[in-house]
Amino acid sequence: MADGHFGHISEADERQMLDAIQKWIEKKVAPVAMKLEHDNEWPADLVQDMAELGLFGAIIHPDYGGLGLSATTYSKIVTMISQEWMSLTGIFNSHLMMATVVQRFGTDYQKDYWLPKFATGEMRGGLGLTEPDAGTDLQGIRTVARRQGDKYIVNGTKTWISNAIEGHCVALLVKTDPDAQPRHKGMSMLIVPKIDPETKVPLKGIKNGKKLEKLGYKGIDSGEFIFEDYEVDAKKSLVGGEEGKGFIMATGGLEIGRVNIAARSVGIAKRALAESVKYAQLRKTMGKPICEHQAIQLKLGEMAAKTRAAELLTQDAAAAFDRGERIDMEAGMAKFFASETAVEVAFEAMRIHGGYGYSKEYVIERLYRDAPLMCIGEGTNEMQRIIIAKQLVARNPV
Repeated sequence: MADGHFGHISEADERQMLDAIQKWIEKKVAPVAMKLEHDNEWPADLVQDMAELGLFGAIIHPDYGGLGLSATTYSKIVTMISQEWMSLTGIFNSHLMMATVVQRFGTDYQKDYWLPKFATGEMRGGLGLTEPDAGTDLQGIRTVARRQGDKYIVNGTKTWISNAIEGHCVALLVKTDPDAQPRHKGMSMLIVPKIDPETKVPLKGIKNGKKLEKLGYKGIDSGEFIFEDYEVDAKKSLVGGEEGKGFIMATGGLEIGRVNIAARSVGIAKRALAESVKYAQLRKTMGKPICEHQAIQLKLGEMAAKTRAAELLTQDAAAAFDRGERIDMEAGMAKFFASETAVEVAFEAMRIHGGYGYSKEYVIERLYRDAPLMCIGEGTNEMQRIIIAKQLVARNPV
């Protein structure tokens, strides 16, 4: 599995898996999602369910205890869950981006050590890239790891890290050579645990800052990491065993993350559309259901077309990933279009629902709050358009 690309399961096995997840969504997620989201409560029972369903190992190779799913199947699962509660998909997606870094770039020792722990959810985590003064510009990070013998000493701060508080470890982008030019040559990736993987005892030198309050994306914790002379074993932690490769690893992990964001966006849009179609048949004005008014029909028609287009772009990017192709343009297109569609469809759904769409008693207001994050997460949509344009030119030289 050195290339990091995923396998395929039969259509029958995929259907069985998707059916099992759908039943879990209906039985366990739907009854509690609204309350947990409004209370911004960590969904501990649902996280345990996801571990038992194998979702923390969804795209980890079976050799390491994972399900070894293709990106195509994985994106379908993400869309399904996002239709009920998008936050849940962030809990395992951030974790799987960390696992993808190890699976694609780690040494054999690191794969054998970390991936089985990741696959079961015994050690959960995320991707530690963003800093207070470095978001999209990853090369501007200031967290430093200095080599001392067989250890690294880490100092710095990370912010907006999913699973920072409830997770156990993080794939941490650091500067191992702060003076390197170009800057990305001095960046490396470390797998950094908060607790000892064997004893589960908390480690010194690493602590969480505040839990960040957000407009949407509730339930999942977004937090800070503060490192003060934190020591970590180099053999276990330096991904690939070689310094200077961190930037490539970070962007490699983001490819599957962008497919995930696109799939989440499709889930939000599909739910907003479904709720709108249902409500438009039930709500009457001027003696007839509002779905018979041309103004509403125009909205529904555009919402449906864009939602389906977003879904097809996402499938296209996932399929290209499964073929082992470079997908920065395809993932960028899917992420950009699907997320903008999610925002637009959620907003139109609110307008169709009128005052009820603004009420916390209906799911629409949550979809409306969750959708904008999709335009920001895993690289802003402004950056996606630049990536698309650059790749378009590079692939079509005159």
